[in-house]
Amino acid sequence: MGQQQLLLIVLGVIVVGIAVVVGINLFNANAETSTQDSIVSQGTNIGALAQQYYKKPVSMGGGGNSFTNFNTKVWPNLPANLTSSTDATWQITGTPSNTNCVFTATPKDAGYAANWTVITTVTKDSITSVVQ
Repeated sequence: MGQQQLLLIVLGVIVVGIAVVVGINLFNANAETSTQDSIVSQGTNIGALAQQYYKKPVSMGGGGNSFTNFNTKVWPNLPANLTSSTDATWQITGTPSNTNCVFTATPKDAGYAANWTVITTVTKDSITSVVQ
């Protein structure tokens, strides 16, 4: 009888150990997804500012239907918490053109930064974010 009880205790410890490992993995996956969602949201906010610049007339400090000077006129004056948040650091990818502007976010968490980035493409009527 003592061996059977010992076997059940060992089996119980193994099952609980496996459950804890699975729970930790699920928690980490959820945390990473949450970070991605937060960064995509930040990209949408920056994209909305880029669209505002695009639609505003040149006489009012806008782009006059162009993203061309967004990186020199607007980007340096954006609030610091938009270009560098707790989750990511944003950069303009390439030079903004007449038709689009592309931003890339690199996660600040070293574990995520090696795995993926968020690329947000802004056009006059859409904002698209892709996790790569």
